[in-house]
Amino acid sequence: MADPSTYRPQPGSIPVEPGVYRFYDKDGRVIYVGKAISLRSRLSSYFQDISALHQRTQQMVLAGARVDWTVVNNEVEALQLEYSWIKEYDPRFNVRYRDDKSYPSLAVTLNEEYPRLQVMRGPKRKGVRYFGPYAHAWAIRETLDLLTRVFPARTCSNGVFKRHGQMGRPCLLGYIGKCSAPCIGRVSAEEHRQIVDDFCDYMSGKTDRYLKKMQRQMRAASDDLDFERAARLRDDIDALTRAMEKNAIVLPDGTDADVVAIEQDDFEASVQVFHVRDGRVRGRRGWIVDKVEEVTTAELVSSYLLQIYDQDAAANHANLVPREILVPQLPVDLLAHQNRLESLRGGRVEIRVPQRGDKKALHETVARNAKEAFNQHRLKRASDLTARSAALAELQDHLALADAPLRIECIDVSHVQGTNVVASMVVFEDGLARKSEYRRFTIKGAERDGRSLGVDQVRQGEGVDDTAAVHEVVSRRFARYLQAKQDESAEPDGRPKRFAYPPNLFIVDGGAPQVNAAAAALAELGITDIALIGLAKRLEEVWLPGEDDPYILPRNSEALYLLQRVRDEAHRFAITFHRQKRGKAMTASVLDDVAGLGSTRKRALLATFGSVRRLRAATIEDLTEVDGIGLRTGESIYAALHADDAPEVNAVDPLTGELLDRAQLTPTKEDHGIAGGS
Repeated sequence: MADPSTYRPQPGSIPVEPGVYRFYDKDGRVIYVGKAISLRSRLSSYFQDISALHQRTQQMVLAGARVDWTVVNNEVEALQLEYSWIKEYDPRFNVRYRDDKSYPSLAVTLNEEYPRLQVMRGPKRKGVRYFGPYAHAWAIRETLDLLTRVFPARTCSNGVFKRHGQMGRPCLLGYIGKCSAPCIGRVSAEEHRQIVDDFCDYMSGKTDRYLKKMQRQMRAASDDLDFERAARLRDDIDALTRAMEKNAIVLPDGTDADVVAIEQDDFEASVQVFHVRDGRVRGRRGWIVDKVEEVTTAELVSSYLLQIYDQDAAANHANLVPREILVPQLPVDLLAHQNRLESLRGGRVEIRVPQRGDKKALHETVARNAKEAFNQHRLKRASDLTARSAALAELQDHLALADAPLRIECIDVSHVQGTNVVASMVVFEDGLARKSEYRRFTIKGAERDGRSLGVDQVRQGEGVDDTAAVHEVVSRRFARYLQAKQDESAEPDGRPKRFAYPPNLFIVDGGAPQVNAAAAALAELGITDIALIGLAKRLEEVWLPGEDDPYILPRNSEALYLLQRVRDEAHRFAITFHRQKRGKAMTASVLDDVAGLGSTRKRALLATFGSVRRLRAATIEDLTEVDGIGLRTGESIYAALHADDAPEVNAVDPLTGELLDRAQLTPTKEDHGIAGGS
């Protein structure tokens, strides 16, 4: 921890104009971004009596090593610059809106030839239209079940769609009338897209038009004595009505608004928002916000408006910014926020506090939801925060560390009998995973040595072992750290290059050999100030470099639980990468030996015939019907598949050394034989 007086700027050197400031830690990383109407007044407040500061503000000032600022002309420019810097640097001490859960949305993949209706979570994708978010996935499925009767659009995955197209018959939904079966050509791509467009219009709020249109069609069918069609239309109208009832009308005037409510204590806040479109609640979301300093409700509203209505998200989803935003308190820089949101929306946006009527009543409902969500979070936080703090304190005591290990890194090696050797590195900060800084390694020594190994040697386990892989990973990771540390050009903008932040504790998944290999790599690089341990799976033993005996942590200690979580996450990440590498390696086939046949035409062949077995059964004429396959290439493929000396197999099982038929290589959910780092 740094002494704030060592980097406190002279008060007379700080301008009184508005601007944006940044705090940096000792590694040059931006840890906080703020804006101020008067930079001198604001920055001076951080360097007064530190005991009078908010607890989280104390941590931020003590973690800092320097501060700089940028002067701007007015408050609007300060708001824009603060927004861009928070988005670029992701400072750990800034208020960050993180979802307290992952909310599903109803997505329509308009970027596909045959758009699909599906439940989708995660970040928004370009070319996909979203409705929601919803509180529960089952709510989307119930809505889809009702609406696909009227709008029979495709809901199946790409694999199911392709398979039924090859089979020539639809799935169950196609038989019962809940899918128009474009997979078998029952409707054209243009007709299917029209169905999807009608569905989107209905979900956008244009409900009355469809109901009136269907009622006219029902009466016309009844007048024509086509009672069967009239009955079907009557049932469709009932389905649409039931779907509408699931989104109760809460505002009678067709309001397009987001209703925001906040519940908070001294350290965190719960933010809830209801999305109202065309007078109906179309979805809701919630966030839990860490408060770094004494933030008022108005300042929390300002952070919400700044971070949630994002420039990139607005470009992908035109309806993101509503006409009206109802908040508990107006932000201080109201006009600046309204100007920014109006530029995103391309129209007028009003930010206001509801005073009476239906909107006031709805805001009270959202406030009750925010309070309930906060109560549930506090119950969880009380146990989780205490456990994480205890774990870090115990690790510091047991391992005799100078500081609590606020940043922990762990590596793991994964392979099958020395083949496809990969490694992972995961990062935990303050006891929580920081997935944006995870890294994957392909072990270069394994690739280089593995080319000269035969099947027998692989079965005997020859090649690069775990210790060599650990040595390579540690060398590469900390060589990049030293390079970034020496590269001053990476630091002036506050965003050092990858691997620029040293860990307080470095963990190797393994025992004494792996730890000693990592220690040797650090010694070769001249690094002596990073704590290193190994965690062996057998008895959960902690190994220190150069020690003959392990250190045993208490079985019920929070420190051991934290080490296990970190190690297990590294193991999961390594196995995932290894399976990807192994899957790519196993896709090699006899087609690789055909001259002039690239990956694009290979995929076209497999997409057409479905499997190598069917490909072998094809004639030259069948092969030449595939796009890009001419007569000469077709003859070469046929010869390679049917040559007398061509093996009927095309891969080797790395565990047994036996040759595998291509049909046996279809990926399954089962996996075995993964060798870890210990």
